Amino acid sequence: MKKITLILFLIAFQQIIYSQVISDKISVDFKNANIKTAIQDIEKVSYYKFYFDEKWFDNDSTSITKQYKEVKIGEVLEDVFQNTSFNFYISENKVIVTNNSVIYSQLADDYFGIPLERDENGQITPIFYQQYDSIKKTNSRNPNKNIRDLVLIGKEVKNQKKKSTYTLSGFIKGGKNNSGLANIVVKIPNSEFSAVTDKKGFYSLQVPGGLNVVETESFSYNKVTKNIMVYNDGSLNLSLTDNINQLDEVLIKTNKSKSAKSAITGVTTIDSEGIKNVPLVLGERDILKVALTMPGIKTAGEGSAGFNVRGGKEDQNLFLLDHATLYNPSHFFGFFTALNPYTTKKVDIYKGSIPAEFGGRLSSVFDISSKSGNVNEFQGEGGIGPVTSNLMVSTPIVKGKSSLVAGGRATYSDYILKSLDDENLKNSQASFYDLILKYNHKINASNDIESTLYYSHDKFSVSSDSLYKYSNRLATLKWNHTFNEKNKGSLIVTNSEYKFNIDYESEGVNNFDFGYKINETQAMIKMNYLYNEKHKFSYGISTKLYSVDPGYLNPKNPETTLVPVDVETEKGLESAAYIGDNFKISDKFLLDFGLRYSTFAALGKSTQRIYEENQPISDATVIDTKTYGNNEVIKRYGGLEPRVAARYFITDDFSVRASYDKTYQYIHLLSNNTTQSPTDIWKLSDLNVKPESAQQVSLGLYKNLKGGDIEFSVEGYYKRSKNILDYKVGAELLLNENIETELLQGEGKAYGVEFLVKKQVGKLNGWLGYTYSRSLIKLDSQFNEEKVNNGKYFPSNFDKPHDFSAVLNYKITKRYSFSSNFTYQTGRPITYPIGRYDYGNAQYTVYSDRNKFRIPDYLRLDIGLNIEGNHKIKKLAHSFWNISVYNVLGRNNPYSVFFVTDKGQIKAYKTSIFSIPIPSITYNFKF
Repeated sequence: MKKITLILFLIAFQQIIYSQVISDKISVDFKNANIKTAIQDIEKVSYYKFYFDEKWFDNDSTSITKQYKEVKIGEVLEDVFQNTSFNFYISENKVIVTNNSVIYSQLADDYFGIPLERDENGQITPIFYQQYDSIKKTNSRNPNKNIRDLVLIGKEVKNQKKKSTYTLSGFIKGGKNNSGLANIVVKIPNSEFSAVTDKKGFYSLQVPGGLNVVETESFSYNKVTKNIMVYNDGSLNLSLTDNINQLDEVLIKTNKSKSAKSAITGVTTIDSEGIKNVPLVLGERDILKVALTMPGIKTAGEGSAGFNVRGGKEDQNLFLLDHATLYNPSHFFGFFTALNPYTTKKVDIYKGSIPAEFGGRLSSVFDISSKSGNVNEFQGEGGIGPVTSNLMVSTPIVKGKSSLVAGGRATYSDYILKSLDDENLKNSQASFYDLILKYNHKINASNDIESTLYYSHDKFSVSSDSLYKYSNRLATLKWNHTFNEKNKGSLIVTNSEYKFNIDYESEGVNNFDFGYKINETQAMIKMNYLYNEKHKFSYGISTKLYSVDPGYLNPKNPETTLVPVDVETEKGLESAAYIGDNFKISDKFLLDFGLRYSTFAALGKSTQRIYEENQPISDATVIDTKTYGNNEVIKRYGGLEPRVAARYFITDDFSVRASYDKTYQYIHLLSNNTTQSPTDIWKLSDLNVKPESAQQVSLGLYKNLKGGDIEFSVEGYYKRSKNILDYKVGAELLLNENIETELLQGEGKAYGVEFLVKKQVGKLNGWLGYTYSRSLIKLDSQFNEEKVNNGKYFPSNFDKPHDFSAVLNYKITKRYSFSSNFTYQTGRPITYPIGRYDYGNAQYTVYSDRNKFRIPDYLRLDIGLNIEGNHKIKKLAHSFWNISVYNVLGRNNPYSVFFVTDKGQIKAYKTSIFSIPIPSITYNFKF
């Protein structure tokens, strides 16, 4: 008995000693310590022993520098673990560290999902057990009680007020290069909770607290299912594998869930991989040429550079390659696009509702993304065609973290010209090439950088004494940073340059060198904030510095009669700030609201003319000239650009959308050609040239049929524009120091209805598109010399009321398919001579009102046969053959109509680009 008493006394004494030790305060000094080091430091200065899983700290980047003096250990640990997912539980001299979850010493009163009832003695009442038995059913989201591989989300906090939902976010990656995957659906099965990844693979999903199942949905990747326990806001990154059974081609890749849920009108996404079956001229895979088959997007004619989107001019489209402006996206007068199809990932085309982050153009944004490299293995892709060849290679730099993509494309048309019998063509030149490099590096889970370098060059001289050269150059640097589960942003710096040169060589003395250049440097910050389930904010700022060299002319021969010319350089600063809110009012009603404010300052050094008010702008009305110093503000312009888009679900697969946009454009393309030319020049707004502005409203209906396999849409729009640039008859635009005397600025209006039917799966897939549209312009003034067609609205050069396209692909077998491309368009407007008269012993031609007549309608059919190599996984390279015939009907479609006077008779002539069928064969390979 004495022994037992002694033992009990010793145990009690030990507990008293432990209690005194534990109640003691500690002093510790952390210097750049991570969590594991901090724990070890605490163990050194105290009697506490920590228990944890060392794997939790493998990727810990925490840095703690702080000093504690005589502070309770619980307070120290609360502070150390504050911004981490770790919790702790103290038992005597032991500290148990947990990841996410909390260890409770007793059950919470709401543990069973209903209030815990106790009697006066603290015992649970029988009534409680009866209530619990009546509701004791398995959670409908998690029928499996024996859950394995449970993922804990967020940090559990004691006595935290429970919320109905929490934010789950993260990145979904996959494919050969383990890059971010866009348009992947992330959802909780049998619930309304779902989200879609953006182009970087990021998603944000509202989920209920507690036990859940999360799964992915995609046609191209295998499903991933995860069991998660949600304590708080947190992240979950997933990696998907290719679905090797998915062999059917999808021509235009648009996730049906994303398409149905978005509020934005008039947006089209074209994936480079999905267009390889579309037959195009000379077998070249061309992502922007495919865009011309979509409703609302046109060009002035076959082989024309420039795009006309919803009745807009060629310069009203913003082409971005990895965020940098691409001023001329065409090779060889528009026959080819200046983008390597094997390094281009996709293009998002905004022609209705333009997001607030974009600005500077009135009609559309072509947001082009290049492919990221494979961080794990070397791979490549290329094609060999009758006129061009392409190659792309990707290699890891630091395996698993960084990669480099290199792509190049060149033509061997010079060799073809020199092999012809025609002496003029044999002495001609026509060649181009483009190069691209893209580097990606993942620094850590929160930071990554990417950089792109691009250069394209064209050179041609067809039966001419002049050698024409033009080139694009751009560079981008982007730093992406994730602050936390709700905040992420990007810092982007870009530089773009476009220039052309004409080298004239003849037997005379008037040889010369003529050139032009525009350069822009831009910096921007883009941020995204996921406030809650209903509000997703985007905001940012940007600034862009323009430098325009309007042209120079340098004679080459000292005996020349030419006078050297060097037009004064123009500079301008365009800046903007924007904020947008994707507001989910209800499951049916979504509002996408954006507000952008842009400003432009024309800068010196410059000399500006002052013209007499209420008089036409001409040399005769100049009343003064004013000189501005370097970087001195000449004129400021600016305005508010609201962007509003709304979507309402009538049924689960039938929605209506509407939008309103206002835009400003401070830079103008000067061209007196019917279509865009490589030698057209850009002009900044200044004291005498006002910026253009436009307002557009859109309304559309969207319907998914057969579970989303077929998409139908009809969308109408109406657009009004101000200060649209046009020109006086016979305007001289090149090397004109007073270009404003040749310009007219008027009003424009455009309206139309676009129909589109798309089928993306099955043996027969493709799309049918039809547009009825009008594009009109009015040049009115109180002065006759500034008035066109008596100041009435008349059709623009690219007004084509009817436009129909059909792109169809039929899978004969898994390796063979037949494709076709049919196009019909109304002929574009033209001005005809309608008579002649004699006056003063001279004969003059009388012309109709501007653009009163039309050239004949355009019609073309292309066909192609596509042959894939066998689908064996283990082979050196996978191949793909395309055999196509462009203009298989041999229709002599007119490119232009012109008139000459021959022996007193006015005769009309028609020119065509391709008047016969053009066969081609292209070999594509991937390794």
